[in-house]
Amino acid sequence: MPEFCVTGGTGFIAAHLVKSLLEKGHTVRATVRDPGDVGKVGFLWEMSGAKERLKLMRADLMVEGSFDQAIQGVDGVFHTASPVIVPYDNNIQETLIEPAIRGTVNVLKSCSKATTVKRIVLTSSCSSIRYSDDVSKASPLDESHWSDPEYCKRYNLWYAYAKTLAEQEAWQLAREWGIDLVVVNPSFVVGPLIAPQPTSSLRMVLGIIKGAIGEYPNTTVGFVHIDDVVAAHLLAMEESKASGRIICSSSVAHWSEIIEILRPKYPSYPFETKCGSQKGDDNPHSMDTRKINQLGLSSFKTLPEMFDDCIKSFQEKGLL
Repeated sequence: MPEFCVTGGTGFIAAHLVKSLLEKGHTVRATVRDPGDVGKVGFLWEMSGAKERLKLMRADLMVEGSFDQAIQGVDGVFHTASPVIVPYDNNIQETLIEPAIRGTVNVLKSCSKATTVKRIVLTSSCSSIRYSDDVSKASPLDESHWSDPEYCKRYNLWYAYAKTLAEQEAWQLAREWGIDLVVVNPSFVVGPLIAPQPTSSLRMVLGIIKGAIGEYPNTTVGFVHIDDVVAAHLLAMEESKASGRIICSSSVAHWSEIIEILRPKYPSYPFETKCGSQKGDDNPHSMDTRKINQLGLSSFKTLPEMFDDCIKSFQEKGLL
């Protein structure tokens, strides 16, 4: 049975990935900042198979060599760890851009030293695909499209800027060091929360439902269920013919459309009613998912399914 390392083990995608790998009988090493912080990592130990086959290991994106121990001896690495800062703070370079790029370099460097690693699956984002002046004309967007860093800078789309640069750096290093790299590019990921508290993207969903932010984002974006994202990562790792970048996205919608779907179903929640004024992130587009369909993920869960699962988990955790 192959053994895997998952970086950033408490993150939304990473935690679901750890759960799925444990359920399949794999041994998993998950890297976290502090394995002793029970408040943060305790929920991982509650997963089925965790007591027998989960190892939590300390690592820091910004420290070169800190992933060596977690990666040496495993068969494959899922690099999902990357900071998401919403709303942006003043030290965007220090808190978002540097860790995204340096973290990717440090993880790949540790992989290049480990003799056992056969493949690395990097979690990138559709954010590194869908930002450019001609996005609507170029649609449907496929794996050959890249976000334009200058466009991202012009509209202060710093998360997309960081993800684009980090992914480009990963491809450059994979070529230089002869690493078998496969990249999954999910759109906005929604679904049930398994950690005690939501992180970045789900925190935003919760804020929109509770009317706690003041506005909903002026964003037209692809959405995808966490189950489909996990399935895509497993295909990317286990399917020998998987290669390059893989778009993982279900339906593209503006946030106003999401609220229109949800409000009649959940009338007791005070959803945001005002649209944000952010420009550059509301371009209509569509995503081409033929590549992942050919690999075996033929149908995606729907918008109602992903948001219903998400809201149900919020209710169960007493967040709504």
